[in-house]
Amino acid sequence: MALLLPVAASAQAPKKGNAHESLVKELTQKETTYGEAALKIWNFAELGYLEEKSSDLLQQLLANEGFTIQKGVAGIPTAFVASYGEGQPVIGILGEYDALPGLSQQAVPTRQPLTAGAAGHACGHHLFGVGSAAAAIAVKNWLVTTKQKGTIRFFGAPAEEGGSGKVYLVRAGLFKDVDAVLHWHPADSNSASPGSSLANISAKFRFSGISAHAAGAPERGRSALDGVEAMDYMVNMMREHVPSDARIHYVITQGGKAPNVVPDFAEVYYYVRHPRRDVVKDMWERIVKASEGAAMGTGTTVAHEIIGGTYELLPLESLAKVMYKNLKEIGGVTYSATEMEFAQTLQPSLALPEGSAPALTSAADILPYEYERTGMGSTDVGDVSWTVPTVGLRTATWVPGTAAHSWQAVAAGGTSIGRKGMMVAAKTIATTAVDLFLNPATLTEAKAELDQKRGKGFVYEALLGNRPPALDYRK
Repeated sequence: MALLLPVAASAQAPKKGNAHESLVKELTQKETTYGEAALKIWNFAELGYLEEKSSDLLQQLLANEGFTIQKGVAGIPTAFVASYGEGQPVIGILGEYDALPGLSQQAVPTRQPLTAGAAGHACGHHLFGVGSAAAAIAVKNWLVTTKQKGTIRFFGAPAEEGGSGKVYLVRAGLFKDVDAVLHWHPADSNSASPGSSLANISAKFRFSGISAHAAGAPERGRSALDGVEAMDYMVNMMREHVPSDARIHYVITQGGKAPNVVPDFAEVYYYVRHPRRDVVKDMWERIVKASEGAAMGTGTTVAHEIIGGTYELLPLESLAKVMYKNLKEIGGVTYSATEMEFAQTLQPSLALPEGSAPALTSAADILPYEYERTGMGSTDVGDVSWTVPTVGLRTATWVPGTAAHSWQAVAAGGTSIGRKGMMVAAKTIATTAVDLFLNPATLTEAKAELDQKRGKGFVYEALLGNRPPALDYRK
């Protein structure tokens, strides 16, 4: 669908134009400060629900700017809400700050872990958190200067990587009075098209058996690892009989301690994804039955704990066209000579098919507006998007061609390449937020579009049920 052209200039247009200029100017002046904050979180590299230093840094950054901080929301010690202003509209901005296990990497274009086996920001959430906070602060300063009525609210959302942190914020009703939510994500290109994502359910399946000497008394043992492997075998056969756009993946997190001991405990961690959550639910029931059959066949027992569950993103064109226009206005990322040298050294390590490597100059481009693309990842922003009008973008914080969850993403995220992409996002979010404050009709349109897309009688129910936050899932 073609991008709708902007409406004719209104009496508010000069005010909006001046606002954009002041926001961009302020954020440009503070780029070094925000870059240093992001680098600190990059070095912290804290896993989901363990992001104490990262959360504290962001809270302090916002508190220093006059935001009121509500700590430990939704039963999560590292979650918080920072607010400034009063009354409607309430514009929310999401921030994330959790890292991924096992992806430690120095800010260099060759594989060199900082600490072998340690965590790393392979999804760029150090940039996500700080860039979003920077946007919130810039909007706050605009509210003060213009005496504009309304509230800017930053949601500190931990454990996006499998922990579904935002689901608990939604479940706790923290978005009930919010008129619109803005978010972004690091990437290897710049885009603001209205797209969706994959719904997801994840869980740890824990098998219990009977230990015995694997050679001296094997008949007396019942292997929990056999249960895991039997389950995995059945699920792998199931792949032939699920929709082609489904995704099922797992890791065996515990499989025994020694080959000569029949393991009496084993654990496997599963993710199930599809563009529609009803299909995810159906596949999930089949996987649970596979685990039960595996336990029966191996003489073991099994129990599972759902760790995360997220809806697919619900895209709204009424908001996406505003954000896309502002991204085009801000522009992408232009590399310096030093950054180009870094990118040229790193890109061959991406192992892209011959002739398919994107031009390094494409980091400066804005991808064409496209409705509606489904990304192959999952995000707990999906649950937010089904409860309040939500819009997001992606910016080039990584070398073109880089995959998320890779050491190459960690490396670029620790350099000025990552910082530049972060500031593109901060400027785009800030200008979009101001546009929404100045144009309440857009918020009304977005709410109507959300209601229409959800359908009559929609009632939100979290895919992870009523369980409390899985605060120990990364321990």
